[in-house]
Amino acid sequence: MSEAQSYAIEDLPIELRLSEEELEAHRAHVTTFIADLVADAGANGAVLGLSGGIDSTLTAYLAVEALGEEGLYGLVLPSDVNTDENMSDAERVAETLGIEYDVVDINPIVEAFFEAYPEAGIDRRVESDPYRTAAGNVRVRTRGVLNYFVANVRGRLVLGTGNRSEALTGYFTKYGDQAVDCNPIGNLYKLQVRQLAAHVGVPEDLVEKPPSAEMWEGQTDETEMGLTYDLLDAILALHVDGPLSKRATAETLDVAESAVERVEGLYAGSEHKRRMPPAPAPLDL
Repeated sequence: MSEAQSYAIEDLPIELRLSEEELEAHRAHVTTFIADLVADAGANGAVLGLSGGIDSTLTAYLAVEALGEEGLYGLVLPSDVNTDENMSDAERVAETLGIEYDVVDINPIVEAFFEAYPEAGIDRRVESDPYRTAAGNVRVRTRGVLNYFVANVRGRLVLGTGNRSEALTGYFTKYGDQAVDCNPIGNLYKLQVRQLAAHVGVPEDLVEKPPSAEMWEGQTDETEMGLTYDLLDAILALHVDGPLSKRATAETLDVAESAVERVEGLYAGSEHKRRMPPAPAPLDL
């Protein structure tokens, strides 16, 4: 086990853990944000993709608090690489909250893309397939299209589920899971997402479930990034968002500088994802 993987958030010398008062303030802030955004848009409510993961689950809980049961419509969009457990958790969240939802199998749509461009040679069954990221992104973008299709038909906004940790590291699919109208929990690190979820009553097994984008079979966020979210959040807070140098961050956290460099690389390499598509500067003719 690497140093990064074994790091424990309890060792963190800064306060990422929110107090009960701070958690309640975030709860009120996010629910007001959702309600105001929907009202200002003149929309009938919101559409949310439910994955069974903690980010979509917390967003669903807060959206129902903001908009009521009738104000949130859920979409469960499984593919052949999604686990039955996660899809069951997604439906469980919808049933618990009492919201209307649909389950739409995206496999036929995804397969149509693969068949339309067979030159890619994508085989979703091969773990070492060099094109599996491309295939995974097709699945994510298909969900984004369906979210907006349903939202347009129902006159609603699309809620995103992105958090601050994902945004700063580029851990999302461009024009896929971030093809949304807003990210209600976008200011919270992953650690804080889990804290707020527990605070609003999300079941413990969902709060503690290992995060996975399920872009391919067996994929987990932390394995793909090479860091636990606890360490990632600590480095982001101290170094990327905070004032400490690479060396000072590594010394403060008692980890190798390579862990900090890994996060620096993720941040720098994903800068394009946090910007609008660029255009040439205006010519002064």
